[in-house]
Amino acid sequence: MSDGVRAMWMRGGTSKGGYFLADDLPSDPVARDAFLLRVMGSPDPRQIDGMGGADPLTSKIAVVRKSDRPGIDVDYLFLQVFVDQPVVTDSQNCGNLLAGVGPFAIERGLIAPAGDETPVRIFMENTRQIAVATVATPGGIVRYDGEARIDGVPGTGAGIPIVFRETAGSTCGALLPTGRAMERIDGYRVTLIDNGMPCVLLAASDFGLTGAETPNALDENTALKAKLEAIRLKAGPLMNLGDVTTKSVPKMTLVSPARQGGAISTRSFIPHHCHKAIGVLGAVTVGTACLLPEGPAAEICEVPDGNPKTLSIEHPTGEFSVIARIDPSGAVEEAGVLRTARKLMDGTVFA
Repeated sequence: MSDGVRAMWMRGGTSKGGYFLADDLPSDPVARDAFLLRVMGSPDPRQIDGMGGADPLTSKIAVVRKSDRPGIDVDYLFLQVFVDQPVVTDSQNCGNLLAGVGPFAIERGLIAPAGDETPVRIFMENTRQIAVATVATPGGIVRYDGEARIDGVPGTGAGIPIVFRETAGSTCGALLPTGRAMERIDGYRVTLIDNGMPCVLLAASDFGLTGAETPNALDENTALKAKLEAIRLKAGPLMNLGDVTTKSVPKMTLVSPARQGGAISTRSFIPHHCHKAIGVLGAVTVGTACLLPEGPAAEICEVPDGNPKTLSIEHPTGEFSVIARIDPSGAVEEAGVLRTARKLMDGTVFA
């Protein structure tokens, strides 16, 4: 890899990372991961010798290939490169980097523009889910500027609507892996749920918190983090995830009553640092938990009338609107979100 590898750096939603064509990376996963650790500068808290931004949200990789699957345009593999550990994991998805997959695929010629808007059907390899992202392509060129605004990102950009299909239980095998909406672990009420992102939902009040604490304050609360990790390690086997000691899932999410007119407020850990916002599929999973008959989220969520329902999921830097369509049985049939993306750099990266 001394000659470098073609890469595009993009902001996708509230995350940032490198986008690679699968054919441009080593086919052997061990060699690939070693290369990506060098590219990002891990393990190092500052990632000073690489492209990473010293934060899990900016140490991410999207690997994209043209798909051979019927009805699918591209396959997308997400890789989380740990900042201060020599670890690259594919154990979760990333709905934020997903926002850049459509534009990247069009820019790289994997799919041809189809008028002013181009739907890109994406197979997410990590969780075997399907998402359809609609990319603005006026004149056959990807447009990044626009009027859409998402919390956690300054300014505006072209909106990229994303609809998720068949997400329930995509990692854990069932929406509720234990078959129940509420369990108790170490005496704490929890909902173990997977609608695109395996999550453990807990009431902030059960830990003596208001839920309005800043991410920095929660990161400094070592006693809290120790309790959450102990619960997470016990939740792993219950969620069919096995030993999660070195895995980035499940995410631990504290919920509390909304404060800014939304449906619910969240503080999400990913899994050992408090997220400054909330992940796309994490928000979809929290929104789904709000619609369950019981559980920490269902007990406090302000659920709007109508169908589909727009659930405003509050987080430390704003809110995330999840649109959920309910089927006649009361289950979530389809969930969608609005994201933006921006191309930052296209060139060659060295390891």
